[in-house]
Amino acid sequence: MIKYVSSRNKQEAVSSHEAVIHGLAEDGGLYTPDHIAQKILPQEILNCSYPEMAAKIIGTLLDDYSAEEINACVHGAYDAHFDTEEIVPLTKINDGYLMELWHGPTSAFKDIALTILPHLMISAYQKEKRNDTIAILTATSGDTGKAALAGFSDVSHTAITVFYPEIGVSPIQKRQMQTSVGRNVDVIAVKGNFDDCQRMVKQAMSDPEVLASLDGVTLSSANSINIGRLVPQIVYYYSSYAKLVNSGAIADGDRVNFAVPTGNFGDILAGWIAKQLGLPIHKLICASNRNHVLTDFLQTGVYSIKRPFHTTMSPSMDILISSNLERLLFMMSGNDDAFVKEMMQQLKQNGRYAVPQELRKKIQESFCGYWTNEEECSAAMHDLFQCEHVLIDPHTAVAMHAAKQYKAETGDKAPCIILSTASPYKFSHDVLKAVADEDIADDFAAMDRLHELSKMPIPQGLAELKKMPVRFRRSIEIKDGMHVIADRMKEIAHAED
Repeated sequence: MIKYVSSRNKQEAVSSHEAVIHGLAEDGGLYTPDHIAQKILPQEILNCSYPEMAAKIIGTLLDDYSAEEINACVHGAYDAHFDTEEIVPLTKINDGYLMELWHGPTSAFKDIALTILPHLMISAYQKEKRNDTIAILTATSGDTGKAALAGFSDVSHTAITVFYPEIGVSPIQKRQMQTSVGRNVDVIAVKGNFDDCQRMVKQAMSDPEVLASLDGVTLSSANSINIGRLVPQIVYYYSSYAKLVNSGAIADGDRVNFAVPTGNFGDILAGWIAKQLGLPIHKLICASNRNHVLTDFLQTGVYSIKRPFHTTMSPSMDILISSNLERLLFMMSGNDDAFVKEMMQQLKQNGRYAVPQELRKKIQESFCGYWTNEEECSAAMHDLFQCEHVLIDPHTAVAMHAAKQYKAETGDKAPCIILSTASPYKFSHDVLKAVADEDIADDFAAMDRLHELSKMPIPQGLAELKKMPVRFRRSIEIKDGMHVIADRMKEIAHAED
């Protein structure tokens, strides 16, 4: 059985269901598999539906859930929540393939994991015969928040609180969160950036005032720091590969590349774990916007947050502290928890760390990094629409441009699958400006105009958004975070069932 250990102290070991419930380890480390010895070869899943594939892959890694429990979770998630039975379609374009990850209830890739995480969490809750409330704290740079709110809305024995940067999410993303439904949800804007929100959530897990307020309440997270968020993301790497084999585009065993728009490093880390499990991946192309801390790290081995923070049209990637990189350092260093703890300490104290050259070269065998400025991002959206009449959002455009940079630099002819992480309608103003040079300030009017130009259906959840009443308008200072969270915990503790 796989044990999940803290990346900062591997003596702290728990089962997979315990890791799902707690989210973050007590010492601030991230629960990480202590080994990945299992293999899932493509031929094992070529004829599987998406739910069947998900059951096999998730069940392999979260192996203290029974097959019956995993199947119930999978079928509870991958059903009518999505607007296509495929769950994750694959679309051919001239420069490769678009893996469409935005067909879920909130039109972003986070739906793939956040429709199943509540089921995994409640299954774990029942396994332990608990009677407390799991209070889920979540920081978001845009898409995680709404996907988590939708996933946990009115789920028994849970309450969810989402923190988002007051300035730095798109108007559509903000409206999605502010109009969330459910008796157990709360949404709070923070006068800061995503890194400030993420820092608050992590700090709360060990803050004395917050811990003192937990009366029958257990803290957890729905960010990708929770292993239950990360594992379901592995599935779509296999799914897209199987589609290429089944269509005859590649032979089973041929290697492919994936270009991943990357902020918190969770989505691309899922791809690397797929590679460890046996999926024939050559390169994982880490695509960044102007906040290119990851590009610099992958090229130099130095991770430094001593740099300006930029607000861009791809807000889900406006991040300087990429939490899941910690997991990669742990696994790539042979589970060297002392080394990881030292790196994280240096980051906290000095704002930077540097990994040994040997480790940097090892990382570069699987990963490469490129970044895209705002003009290049707009041009990528414009060119694809004008040439192929395909709409993409800014995050997908960043990944597409990175894939082109990689191909031009290396000449690699392996097929490239670009992770398309959000519906273009979530960023209607910027997409319309890019593809048609029309500047319509109102995002809903821009959405209608984009539909008129492209004939691409507007997802139902976004089409209905304008009519939804705004429920949440609260905004707080960073310094008040722990007090606000403590008060929220008291409120949850005394809430009526």
